Amino acid sequence: MLHTALVEPEIAPNTGNIARLCAATGSRLHLIGRLGFRLDDRRLRRAGLDYWQEVDSHRHTDWAAFRAANPAIRCIPFSAHAQLPYTQVKFEPGDCLVFGSESRGLPADLLTTGPGLLPAVTIPMLGGKVRSLNLATAVGIALYEAIRQTEGW
Repeated sequence: MLHTALVEPEIAPNTGNIARLCAATGSRLHLIGRLGFRLDDRRLRRAGLDYWQEVDSHRHTDWAAFRAANPAIRCIPFSAHAQLPYTQVKFEPGDCLVFGSESRGLPADLLTTGPGLLPAVTIPMLGGKVRSLNLATAVGIALYEAIRQTEGW
């Protein structure tokens, strides 16, 4: 099983779409820190459609609580500011793909390596006309590459 962690996501429909993606792929969703919406937000529920009962989701008060609950998980942070392309990572079963908020990205301390934290990776964008991809799009790209590598899809 792969994991997707969202650190302080701000936009309910993005999180709802990611929850549906996690349900479709059998991945566990971790919501970490302060959310920019309520978990009963109708936009969150609408984006997740009627798949919420299929989502294996976990709520954590902060990064330390997430790590305490999941000490053995190898975490791969994604950032538009990283240099290493995600395609250069050898994903392993059980990895956690970590994404930051839509407006701020990941906190600086998650962009440096530490116990169980690999170097940050990026999804390359051609043309240099945009700063970053939509969060749900980025998670979809990364999660399906990790599944392709680990499950042979």
